[in-house]
Amino acid sequence: METKLWPDVDRIKLLGDRLSECPMVNQYGAEEAPTLAIAFADIEQSMVTFLNEQLTRIMDPSVRGEELEDALMDAREEFRHIAYHLHDPQFFRVIEPTHDWLNIDENKLGKING
Repeated sequence: METKLWPDVDRIKLLGDRLSECPMVNQYGAEEAPTLAIAFADIEQSMVTFLNEQLTRIMDPSVRGEELEDALMDAREEFRHIAYHLHDPQFFRVIEPTHDWLNIDENKLGKING
């Protein structure tokens, strides 16, 4: 049986409708259920992309130099996308109520690049 990924609009709507029946979700307002459903869909897609494509490239011993750096940058961007979808729905904000940790520390960056 083939697994169908979430970008299917009908599945996202079904999940949003299901979540809209949940008081735990509704406490954040009427838009929380569809926001959360879209977040699940995008997080799933990002995880699949990372696991099936990016991690495979990163682990490939023939990928070196600039190509390896590009693969790492692609993975970093995928995780930035996941972080966005963990912060967008109010439901997930208990994980990290601020996003200060997403800011770049220029002092550390200088040490890494320096």
